[in-house]
Amino acid sequence: MARVLLAPDKFKGTLSAAEVAASLAEGIRSRRPTADVVAVPVADGGDGSLAAFEAAGFTRIALRATDAAGRTAPTWYVRRGDEAVVELAEVAGLAGLHGALAPLTATSRGLGELIAHALDAGCTRVLVGIGGSASTDGGLGLVQALGARVRDASGAEVGPGGAGAGAAATLDLAGLHPGLAAARIEVACDVDNPLTGPDGAAAVYGPQKGADPDQVRQLDAALGHWADVVAAATGHDRREDSGAGAAGGVGFATVAILRATLRPGAQLMLDQLGFHDALSAADLVVTGEGSLDEQTLRGKAPAAVASAARAAGVPVVAVAGRCLLDTSRLQAAGFDGVYTLLDEADTPQQAFDGAAALLRRIGERVAERLPDG
Repeated sequence: MARVLLAPDKFKGTLSAAEVAASLAEGIRSRRPTADVVAVPVADGGDGSLAAFEAAGFTRIALRATDAAGRTAPTWYVRRGDEAVVELAEVAGLAGLHGALAPLTATSRGLGELIAHALDAGCTRVLVGIGGSASTDGGLGLVQALGARVRDASGAEVGPGGAGAGAAATLDLAGLHPGLAAARIEVACDVDNPLTGPDGAAAVYGPQKGADPDQVRQLDAALGHWADVVAAATGHDRREDSGAGAAGGVGFATVAILRATLRPGAQLMLDQLGFHDALSAADLVVTGEGSLDEQTLRGKAPAAVASAARAAGVPVVAVAGRCLLDTSRLQAAGFDGVYTLLDEADTPQQAFDGAAALLRRIGERVAERLPDG
């Protein structure tokens, strides 16, 4: 019996990864009813990661937490046994600001609240996806939510965001959540930026979060000052660590204060979603995302899937809304072919509005690649 492994990421703004897989599966089974179709929706640590883990059998935990603007809002994370997965994009990401960017005051506090909730529930392993951040606070809000006390020169608790980090004078870790002592924190991180400097969090990512040139300089100075305060409290300086500048400096705080491990996001997610076990018995792998482009090749989930499939000697094809990579780039990345919604659709609008139906049609084409049996 031929087995096909469906391991797509989301089609952002259109379908979740699980919905993409379901549509493909329907098309494949319409042509090859006897095919063994296994779906393992994937993610890379950004938005959509929680949905992938929920599809893999984790339980949704709903709660209210602080968004990037400091408002209390509904959010969620997922849990299975003593493992939890939390996602920065879901609780305090750029999308939640709806265009009302706050470069100096946006906070990562909500992410810390989710981690605290998971620890309170008895979780001893927490996977943290930090893509899609709206803040440049060096993880200040994150650690405050986990019990750290950060005071200014007058002894008052500092305010939120990069502005608060710049006002920090002392860091007291005595009240840090006790669950952190025994917990294993792993962070999905796909960038190698240091915390500060021309390649740091403020300079590279601040403009995407609404910072003008003067604010970029202010934020960079604030992060450097915050790193000094953290080093004085912990006895080590992690500002130059690869990935310290991820998510506006959340990477820095997780390593310097929470003793977390930073790992490539897509690889971490594939390891935890059961992808490698499913790959071992597959005759064909199908992956993809909304847009296959140069960003895909920089550590995103479809590229990680293609790399793993190639290493296992299993052919892999991609599905996408659109593809901006030429044949040579696709082949070099391990893809044996690509199907796009734009190629199937009569109009670009149909590719967006009728994605599920078009993916079913693509599934029928994919079925023709399966070996007999």
